[in-house]
Amino acid sequence: MSFRIAVSGAAADAVRAAVPALVADLVASGITAQDGALWGPAAEEESTKRLGWTEAVAISRPLVAEIEALRTELHAAGVTHIALAGMGGSSLAPEVITRTARVALTVLDSTEPGQVRAALADRLAETALVVSSKSGSTVETDSQRRVYEQAFRDAGIDPVSRIVIVTDPGSPLDESARAAGYRVFNADPNVGGRYSALTAFGLVPSGLAGVDISEILDEAETIELSLAIDTEDNPGLVLGAAIAATSPRRDKLAIVADGTHIVGFADWAEQLIAESTGKEGTGILPVVLDADAPELAAGLADVQVVRLVDEAGDQILVADGTDEIRVSGTLGAQLLVWEYATAVAGRLLGINPFDQPDVESAKIAARGLLDARPEPTPAAFVEAGIEVRGTPEVIGASSDLASAIEVLLEELPADGYLSVQAYVDRVAHPELEQLRSRLAAKAGRPVTFGWGPRFLHSTGQFHKGGPAVGVFLQITQAVTEDLEIPDRPFTFGQLIAAQASGDSSVLADHGRPVLTLTLTDPATDLAALFDAIG
Repeated sequence: MSFRIAVSGAAADAVRAAVPALVADLVASGITAQDGALWGPAAEEESTKRLGWTEAVAISRPLVAEIEALRTELHAAGVTHIALAGMGGSSLAPEVITRTARVALTVLDSTEPGQVRAALADRLAETALVVSSKSGSTVETDSQRRVYEQAFRDAGIDPVSRIVIVTDPGSPLDESARAAGYRVFNADPNVGGRYSALTAFGLVPSGLAGVDISEILDEAETIELSLAIDTEDNPGLVLGAAIAATSPRRDKLAIVADGTHIVGFADWAEQLIAESTGKEGTGILPVVLDADAPELAAGLADVQVVRLVDEAGDQILVADGTDEIRVSGTLGAQLLVWEYATAVAGRLLGINPFDQPDVESAKIAARGLLDARPEPTPAAFVEAGIEVRGTPEVIGASSDLASAIEVLLEELPADGYLSVQAYVDRVAHPELEQLRSRLAAKAGRPVTFGWGPRFLHSTGQFHKGGPAVGVFLQITQAVTEDLEIPDRPFTFGQLIAAQASGDSSVLADHGRPVLTLTLTDPATDLAALFDAIG
């Protein structure tokens, strides 16, 4: 069975209530036919040009032979390691595909100087870089490409022989890369980044790294017909209703990997759902959890649990019983079903699931800070090497690090959530993710964790456009050894600092409480931070 979903409790009630109307309105066949009118007149223009993912399997088939041929060519030249420069959907899909296939891929989705430097030092002589960007103007990806080009030249390697571009046809990157002689793969321009897993953005880096990408497409193809037919056992309709139509609505979606063979799928689904639905004051907030997360034992009324499992049985099961959603299936099938379900959720929520109106605000603020280069805001106080800053309602009532965290949590509304945003080298300090469960146990509310700046292309949309119930803990890292970006007037250290400051300023402008903790020496400061949380 390529896909199975079992829903019970409130999710089952939602399916029984919402799916018959979705069937009557021909929503499934309408999505497959790329009918942009399904999300209302205001969304029609954008939706009409963002539904190409429904035919991604057929469009991507010819890419397989091209990717495999290039992989053979690179191997013959001694290239055995693939790195990926990309953000959001351009990096999250290849990451889950390669991790599930147990194939090595270095994913560079950060502007933190230490993380960039470590990627450059990793087998450069044996490395090819895939640069993935729909527009080609993404500042993170452009900066990563520039520094790799310089590193290849410094090592006596022609960058043209080692850099592969994935972008939309006619984009600025497409034109400049072809003019420079780079190998270019074009993706379908009628697919948004977060829906691009089965396009060139997901397949080129994964295939070059060694994944059997034809198998991924085969898996997706097995579910296509079930998704296109207007029936009450359509898995896309069932999953979309289960996550978006509970009454009263459960707007936090706890995604739990509970024995599934798919590695990292919840992180990909988090971006897809949060960025697609978090707007106009509504949305579904995905919360990526371990099986022993505190939130699962708390019985929170606004949290819907979905478990990613490996189990056999009937394809669709709607029943009474344990209050949860259980989803199982092959990776290719899962990718396509969740894309359909998210589009369905958008219709049920009354929003356009294909735009991201609030993502640009943080980018604009970061660009402004890079241009102006203001002096850093003085810390309210420093404790154990950690500089403490924040919005007035947080800092004004704080006397030390522990009380600052307490005050931030006191700002949580009854239906709120805490977002931890770590603008820190995630390769060097993966232990920071342990903060999530500690804070969840302390707060008694859902806690999300995101590595900056990559979450700006993911849950960042929900933070500004979704329900105004979030409070935000930023963790940044002082730059001790910066890294230049060739032919740019700013460094990686200045870029990531501007991204963090820009995002916090936009959150503050939206009335969100923010606490920013800057680690001057992460190796020693992290212990003090964990102690302050308790």
